[in-house]
Amino acid sequence: MAAVSNRYARAFADVVMESKLDAAKTVVQLQAFVDTYAGSVELRKVWGSPAVPAEQKRALLDQIVGQMGEVPKALRNFIAVLIDHSRIAILPDIARHVESELNTRLGRVEAQVTSARPLNEGEQRALVAQVAEATGRQVTAKYAIDAALLGGAVVRVGSTVYDGSVRGQLQKIRLELAGE
Repeated sequence: MAAVSNRYARAFADVVMESKLDAAKTVVQLQAFVDTYAGSVELRKVWGSPAVPAEQKRALLDQIVGQMGEVPKALRNFIAVLIDHSRIAILPDIARHVESELNTRLGRVEAQVTSARPLNEGEQRALVAQVAEATGRQVTAKYAIDAALLGGAVVRVGSTVYDGSVRGQLQKIRLELAGE
């Protein structure tokens, strides 16, 4: 299913870029659709049912769009395509791929920062600046807390992990002492 999700994500990213939509705002709005879809068993049943006519499914989509406020027509049409092609069930996966694809196209990278304690604004800015320097790209960071790190932080950018945690340093020392 990942290949299908990627294909839809790339196609929608093409539309976002060609239409000159605000990528960050579009991702937030797409995530609002994901949250609405994931949060409603009834909505999942209706949009996923082959017994419900496509017109009714799109009418329900239009009601949701009306309640959400300002939604680009391209986003509304993208959700309609997913509904029409029975791909709405993979919307959460597609949304993750859309965000990743847009970040790549815009020269951005997402970093997952896990620290032993909440980082203040200055620490966050300094850490983001270091990651930006290391990657040569604009960084968007998401933060999490893990007290087991004891101190410091672990930063994951794609498949690369930068471990500056006390736990990681202790493990490194243990391996060196063990001669491994």
